[in-house]
Amino acid sequence: MMETLFNFVSADYLHMIVRFLICLLTNWVVVDLLYYHKSHRRDFYFTFMLIGVAIFFIVFFMIFVLEDMKGKTGIGVGIGMFGIFSIMRYRTDAMPVREMTYLFVVICLSVVNALASTMPLAELALTDLLIVLCVWICERSIKVMPSKLVQYDRIALIHQDRKEELVADLKERTGLDVVRVEVGAIDFLRDMAVLKVYYRQDDKHPETELNEKLKLTNEDWRNVGE
Repeated sequence: MMETLFNFVSADYLHMIVRFLICLLTNWVVVDLLYYHKSHRRDFYFTFMLIGVAIFFIVFFMIFVLEDMKGKTGIGVGIGMFGIFSIMRYRTDAMPVREMTYLFVVICLSVVNALASTMPLAELALTDLLIVLCVWICERSIKVMPSKLVQYDRIALIHQDRKEELVADLKERTGLDVVRVEVGAIDFLRDMAVLKVYYRQDDKHPETELNEKLKLTNEDWRNVGE
């Protein structure tokens, strides 16, 4: 069975499969162990993994299908690369900076693994490891505290001298371990202020796509029951 399979596909294709598995494993480490471990955003998990797979095969076949076209290869690759990075605008709502960074890392990993056809597998794996190490160091050294936007009705507590009362009230009413509060817009006509509440993350309050939203769109309301 295995001998028949090896006779059916070329050696170059098998080499591509090995590099794809290395790319898939690297992307999984970045997305699952580094990104998802902190954010618990399943929607972006799905997006990152599938975009990584799609980008790898697009770049690989774009390069090797066009290699017989000689002079046109560079033009085709350039246009293709422009289209690949345009995918970063493949979204309906604004993507947070951290998610945008991870998307860029996943795309770059897929492109590097697809283009590195002449690089030894050991060097390719080492390159992937260096990228993962950089992401891990940044995640460990830079602590990003989650936050939520809150429309707050007890406007008297936003005074600088009553910050402790404000934090205590938010802890009681939200159940969050509030650490810091920033005051934004203030509406004296409706006795309402917009607060940005920073809190310590725990398993009871994982990050969701509704965090930091002040108003819900029709799409958000449709997804409430899911």
